[in-house]
Amino acid sequence: MGALGADTAVVPADGPGRFRASLARDWEIWGPNGGYLASVALRAAGAATQLPRPATFSCLFIGVGSFDTDVDIEVTSIRRAKRAEAMRVCITQDDRALLEAHVWAVDDGLPGLEHDVAVAPDVPGPDELKSFEELAPDEKPHRFWRNFVGKPVTYVPPGEWPPPPPTEPVVRQWMRFAPVARYEDDPWIDACRSVVLLDTFQWPASHRAHLHRGPDDPAFIAPNMDLSIRFHRPAAASEWLLVDSVGPVAESGLMAAEARVWSEDRRLVASAAGHLLCREVPRGTPGSGTVA
Repeated sequence: MGALGADTAVVPADGPGRFRASLARDWEIWGPNGGYLASVALRAAGAATQLPRPATFSCLFIGVGSFDTDVDIEVTSIRRAKRAEAMRVCITQDDRALLEAHVWAVDDGLPGLEHDVAVAPDVPGPDELKSFEELAPDEKPHRFWRNFVGKPVTYVPPGEWPPPPPTEPVVRQWMRFAPVARYEDDPWIDACRSVVLLDTFQWPASHRAHLHRGPDDPAFIAPNMDLSIRFHRPAAASEWLLVDSVGPVAESGLMAAEARVWSEDRRLVASAAGHLLCREVPRGTPGSGTVA
């Protein structure tokens, strides 16, 4: 398993706003996980600005990276003000573009209007649920999933998969990062926890509506094309995070997805939207018919 803080670290390179990073294979899923790569971009933005926390993050996933070579990161300040800064982040590997992102960073304690009418899903808390390890002790999770302890709100035993129809395109699951659960001293790493969850669970949610294809239907995977996140508040005090992801529409080769992350005290931490692009693959290809 990989510690998110250490595995998303960036180091200065030659020139202002330039960094390098080594991608950790513990975060492999269809290549480096998109949320993990996006977190590396977010860490670079945090290293390039003097402001203490991120407000928004949006990116295009352009290419699939490799674990064999370091990535190069360039952060450009687009607009700098007293209490906010907009930045562009570009990640390349061997001169090949992997990700393009925009980030707004802001100061702490900004004055402004306040309200909160966000309603968390009515689901049991993490203390009331069993982990996947407890529910299926004989199952060996993929390398990527060993970075977490997961507690699903609803669970279907492996012998009964896929679940009986109809299956809603929704995933709700409590997640705790391992071996380090939270990062109280760094709001940028704290935000990376949400980035990974908001990105990762868009495909599992969207794919649930298509678990009952007949044997003659084509199989698809759907990598994320983009990701747009709003960070509402830090969640460093919360070891467990509830990811609430839904895929409301799939049509013409595109799958729309929305996701939210909630803290243990049911406060909305971050929310996101993204588009996935369907790719037809031969049946039996790893990942073509699986749901996390």
